[in-house]
Amino acid sequence: MRLSQLEADLKSRARAAFSLDEAAMAGFALAAPPPHITADASVAWPISGAKLLRKPPLKIAEELKNALSSDVEAEAVPPGFVNLKFRDSFLFAALKELLESPDCFKRPEYAGEKINLEFVSANPTGPMHLASGRGATLGDSLARILRTLGAEVSTEFYVNNVGRQVELLGLSLKARFENKELPADGYQGEYLKDLAATLPKEAAAWSEKQFSEHAVTEMLKLHRADMKAFGVDFDRWFLESELHAAGGPAKALATLKERGMVYEKDSAVWFGAATELESDDKDRVLVKSDGRNTYFLNDIAYHLDKLSRGFTRLIDILGADHHGYVPRMEAAVGALAAKKDAFKVIIHQQVALKRGTEIVKMSKRAGDFIPLKELTEEVGADACRFFFASRSPNTHLNFDVDLAKKKSNENPVYYVQYVHARICSIFANAAEKGVDPAAGFDEAKVVINPEERALMMKLLWLEKTLLDCARDNSPHHLTTYLSELSALFHSFYVQHKVLVPENKEVSAYRLFLLKAVNNVIARGLFLLGVSAPERM
Repeated sequence: MRLSQLEADLKSRARAAFSLDEAAMAGFALAAPPPHITADASVAWPISGAKLLRKPPLKIAEELKNALSSDVEAEAVPPGFVNLKFRDSFLFAALKELLESPDCFKRPEYAGEKINLEFVSANPTGPMHLASGRGATLGDSLARILRTLGAEVSTEFYVNNVGRQVELLGLSLKARFENKELPADGYQGEYLKDLAATLPKEAAAWSEKQFSEHAVTEMLKLHRADMKAFGVDFDRWFLESELHAAGGPAKALATLKERGMVYEKDSAVWFGAATELESDDKDRVLVKSDGRNTYFLNDIAYHLDKLSRGFTRLIDILGADHHGYVPRMEAAVGALAAKKDAFKVIIHQQVALKRGTEIVKMSKRAGDFIPLKELTEEVGADACRFFFASRSPNTHLNFDVDLAKKKSNENPVYYVQYVHARICSIFANAAEKGVDPAAGFDEAKVVINPEERALMMKLLWLEKTLLDCARDNSPHHLTTYLSELSALFHSFYVQHKVLVPENKEVSAYRLFLLKAVNNVIARGLFLLGVSAPERM
């Protein structure tokens, strides 16, 4: 039985005890108690339910304790908490399910969800930079977590290979090839010099369009290679040119007109934001007075294409320079989907690179930036992904290069990976000594010490951690969880022997516990896109 199942059972028992409907029990949830409390979990619902039941919180806590005591050991404490201690049999059953059921974290609310998760979508105008790495980490890890919870997730990279920026890229490459001055607002990076040096002599007769197409093709090769090295494999690379070839913008405009969401003014076509699903603060131009489509219409067309493919939820992960994009797209896509929560934009903040005590300043247009490939090669993809995942997307991230390269417990990814490697070595040692790691033990005879119980409870909280990641659209809860689990393992390991020659039952029990720890460490690292080495 998982922790969520026990929570549901306790909630049902509490609801019956107080004769309340489901809505009244919405705030009932198990929470980890503060460190100084020896309980396994705590329920704060009596405090929030005091107004509803018109009773003092502590009185409600006493009544709740009596209602729950047949399933768990319960204690009511001021000002209105109920602290719970789970039965040992429940802990063992939960750990067995964790080890034996790969799908144990699937949740009914995610069944049938078909999610399109678009991320990175870097313009093909240069090598990927650090912000691309943060977006890739966020998107890929979130996709893995949502799949673990039971959703069907398709990952997508949208390639803006149409428009002025692509034209400028081609003009910049042409200028490099001809050793001429770059165009105004052109791209100055060294990568264009390198690319120009590989062009054939026949390029002298190329059109500007051919330079643009060649530059985009080569940049996409680099992007694909960068993502492969970073452990990210997209289900689809969607070219904007495909959208135009299929008449996507015209179809989108026709759909908006059919639904009465557009109007004409000053020879332009506008999106009317006055809808029930309104989240924008003003109307936006779709087609300019000269007949050219805006990026807004093209983006609407792209998202309408996603909806036409049967996705029930769309998630876009974008960089910090897209804040103004969110309200208008939420209004448009929400209106098209007729469902406000069908579309979510996650904005992640920028990444600053820290070397020693200095912050490296970067500018992509000026060509002064650190490519993602360079950082990945210097510190490794594991450190990159763990560090990028360690902060909420809402916060700025200072990437400490020196820390990421350390082979010590100061480095958080090393600290977590070391636990996996250490446990693997314990099992290897057991095999050398002829100890069967699959040997059974009598659960009724096991006396669980505080360090073991802390490990068990932390393992059970993985499910809630994944739900927190899905709720907040961020894997940072998982990096924290793995670091805390690793600390609990170290606390256990320095105080207790795993292999106890004089007591095979204890050895078998502790190997069972460490197998569960290793399983969760490996699973958590996989969800972050980080390896779980067996030796370090």
